[in-house]
Parts: sequence; C-alpha cells; structure tokens
Amino acid sequence: MEAVESSGPQVSTDRRASKKDRRIFWACVFILVNNCFQYTAFFGVSTNLVNYLKDRLHEGSKAAANGVTNWQGTSSITPLVAAFLADAFLGRYWTIALFMLISVVAFVVLTVSAAVALQSAAFYAGLYLLAIGGALQPVLSSFGADQFDETDEEERGQQSSFFNWFYLSINVGSLVGGTVLVWVQSSVSWGLGYGIPALFSVLAVAGFLAGTAAYRRHQPPGGSPLTRVAQVIVAAVRKYRVEAPADASTLHEREADDGMSAIQGSRRLAHTDQFRFLDKAAVETAGDKARPSPWRLCTVTQVEELKCVLRLLPVWASGIIFAAAYTQMTTTFIIQGDTLDPYVGGFRVPAAVLSVFDTLSIMLWVPLYDRLIVPLARRATGHERGFTQLARMGVGLVVLTVAMLAAGTLEVARRRVIARHGMYDSNTGVDGSYLPLSIFWQVPQYAVVGASEVFTFIGQMEFFYDQAPDAMRSLCSGLSMTSFALGNYVSSALVTVVARATARGGRDGWIPDDINRGHLDDFFWLLAMLCIGNFGVYLLIARWYTYKKTVD
Repeated sequence: MEAVESSGPQVSTDRRASKKDRRIFWACVFILVNNCFQYTAFFGVSTNLVNYLKDRLHEGSKAAANGVTNWQGTSSITPLVAAFLADAFLGRYWTIALFMLISVVAFVVLTVSAAVALQSAAFYAGLYLLAIGGALQPVLSSFGADQFDETDEEERGQQSSFFNWFYLSINVGSLVGGTVLVWVQSSVSWGLGYGIPALFSVLAVAGFLAGTAAYRRHQPPGGSPLTRVAQVIVAAVRKYRVEAPADASTLHEREADDGMSAIQGSRRLAHTDQFRFLDKAAVETAGDKARPSPWRLCTVTQVEELKCVLRLLPVWASGIIFAAAYTQMTTTFIIQGDTLDPYVGGFRVPAAVLSVFDTLSIMLWVPLYDRLIVPLARRATGHERGFTQLARMGVGLVVLTVAMLAAGTLEVARRRVIARHGMYDSNTGVDGSYLPLSIFWQVPQYAVVGASEVFTFIGQMEFFYDQAPDAMRSLCSGLSMTSFALGNYVSSALVTVVARATARGGRDGWIPDDINRGHLDDFFWLLAMLCIGNFGVYLLIARWYTYKKTVD
C-alpha cells in the first residue's frame, strides 16, 4: 500500500518534468529555426549588395562601397533601438513580432524593386527598412534564454548550451545566404535572388508565431532603463555630501518576501561594494520621507543596475580590439589571397569564398565545444558551465592571436616565394599572374578565426545576458554588438595610420596598393601584439570584475 502511495506523486512529478522539458525543447526549436531563416534572408541580401549597387543601380565602386558600409553601420546601431523598446515598453515577444513584420515589408520592397527595376530611392527605402527590421539578434537571443529557469541548475546548463546553438544557427543562415542565394543572384536573376530571402522572412514570422504556445517565460517590460539610470546619477549627485553607511542593509529597498524588486519582472539585486559613491542614491534622509521622489531616493536594485552596466563596460571595451583583428578576415586576408594561386584543376576559387572555412570551423567547433569540451572541463573545474564566462572569452582572445600569427607566417612564406620567382603585380589576377603558392594555405587562419568566435563571441552573448539586470538584458545584449561595429572603425583607422606612418620618405610602407612591395606580415605582427596586449588588460578586468548576485 505504501509503495502505491509513494509511486503516484513520483509518476506525476516525472510527467510534469517531461512535459516541461518538451516545452523548452520545442520553444528553442522554433526560436533557432526562426533565427536561421532570418539570417539566411539577411545574408542573402548583404553578401552581394555591393554588386547590386554597381550592376543594377549603376553606382561607381566608391559610391557602392560607401553605400554598403553606411547600411552596415546603421544595421549595427538599430539593434539598440529594438532592445530598448523590448526592455522598456513592448516586451521581447511583441518586439520580435513587430520587427519581423517590418523585415517582411523590407524584403518585399527589395524584391519588387529588383524585379521591375525601380528607381534607387525605392531600393534604398527597402534596404533601410531591413536595417530596422533585421535588428533582432539581442532581443531574440535574450528571449530564447528567457525560456530557461535560472534557479534550476540543470536548466542553467541548458541555457548556456542554447547560446552555442543560437550562434550556430546564425552561421548556417550565413552559409546558405552567402553561397546559394548569391549564386542565384549572379547566375539566374536578381528578382529571384531577392524573392527567396523574402520567402524565408515570411517563413521566419510563421515559425515564430507557431511557437507561441511553447514559449513559457515572458519577461515583462520594466519601463525605461535610461530613466532609472539617470535617476540614480541625479540622486547620488544631489546627496554627494551624505555619507554612505557601512551597513548596506540600511539602504533603501522595496520590502518584499518574493525576491522581486519594484521594477516589474526584475529580481532584487544584492548590494556590492564597487562604485560606493552611487550608494548615496539609496540613502534615505529626512527630506526623502517628507517629499519622496525617485530623483532623490532610489532602491538598492536600481543602484545595482547601474553598477552592473558600469562593470560590463570594460569587458565590452576589450571586445573592440578583438573585433578589429577579426575583421581582417574580410579585408587583409582577401587582399593577401588575391595574389595566391586560386585554381583547383580548372576551377577558380575567389579569395572571398575562403571565408566559408570560418563558417565550417564554427559549425564543427560548436558541437565539439558543447558536447565534448564542456563536459570534460566540468569534471576538471567543477563549474556547471565548464568554464566561467570570463574564462571562455579569454580563451577566444588568445586563439585569435594565433590566427594573426598564422596569417603573418603565411605572408612571410609568400614574400619568400616572391624573392625566388620575381615580382608579381598583386592587382592583376585577370591574366593568371599569380604566385605559385596555393590559396588554400589560408585555410588554417580562417579556421582558427572560427574557433575564436566560438569562445569569445558566443561567450560574450551569454555573459552580457547573464550579467545584465533582468529588465535590461536585451539592451545590454545589444550593447555587446556595438563593440563589433567599433572594431570595424578601429580596423579602418589602424590601416590608414599604419599605411601613412610606414610610407614616409618615399618608401612603399607596410600596406601599399601593390602589397607585394609592402610588408603585410609586419601588419599582422602588429595585430598579434595588440591582441596580446588586449589579453593582458583583459586579465586585469576579469580579476577586478564582480559577478552579479540576486536576492533569492
């Protein structure tokens, strides 16, 4: 009799757990498939955009290049707008739905414009609508991570794994959009080449809405985070003469037994000792009791929100140098590859195509990291994620240094070939005047860059979500993406400064128009040293960093 009574609740519990696991699984499936479709469509437009501007809109090379970079810059900023709306007013679910619908409209405009050759104004209208509608990575990744219960140890591990597969879905979309759809545009027609991305965008919307019943956690909007940050700063400045108490328990906080703060849907944050000046904003004075105002008295959680953001900024800044080195894959790596022998039999492999080995490396490393490295590291360190998030990002910084060293080593070998066989014009490539050195010697540096992404970029996504306050997670995830945009600007400035500084006195310099007369290897050594210096600073940042703590 006792056995029967004890087995009943156990079966019920097992069924509930099984049902919960299935719901999480399907929620993640819908989100990952949606993300893959979105990025297939996005890269189907962005990868070959410069050729459309030149061939169909008849823009010059410089105007087309500027058109692409201006659009890419806008596409890097708009995620902050979507993230702000999600955290402050709309919530993540409705923000995703709204921006995906904008994206569908954008793709339709682009398709019609390409099919019937409308004026450039119509095409650019669709293009910048896409820059707005396609700005969903920080919101969608945060929404996906929201599906896991952070108070459950097993689900925390699953949440960490989710970020790996989320990044993989981006790269699957990149691979399909940047190869198959580019081929359709170049070999069949631009109308069909843009019509297929439009279809993928519709499928993305349908897939996301179809998963509505499976989504089990929705973070409610908590009001403007910028207003809350401003209130803390103003209150702290107003009370600059007030002494912050040694006992943090006397600071102002919402009285609640459920661990939730006054910010809707946000857990209370535990007090930390860093940035003590800001604690003054939570010191309650006699004037606050007589005339309460959020611009004079803030809660501990509100103060800790700002502290969280301030602690994230140095980690964010360390990603700028990483991104500046990473972006060489689309610039100097291609310049280097343009001089190498691109033929395999009678088939010519363009230098830009080698970036596919970066994508393939990611597709290999994500399951390898998730299924092999993490379990082994978990046994060695005892940490539920295998590595701490800061440690994971640090590994990626070191790995990218290896990629710069590999590129520099190949450049040394390339220059030795030049010395043995004479000079070649690196701007030819048309008449077959290539160095007798296969372009596939570049594969290792592309593959190593892909490995570094798995550690640093994915670790960064997870870290900025996990360490952000509950009501600012989309915004902080969007902030992490801006380091990549700034890294591109730093790379451009670095190339300009190095080219000018090394070309004084009539010398060719490190990066002349004909790189066979330059020293691109020295530029790669410089990048490697910057990566090493950045890693050294990062170690200090990681040691200083204090992880967020909630009051549970």
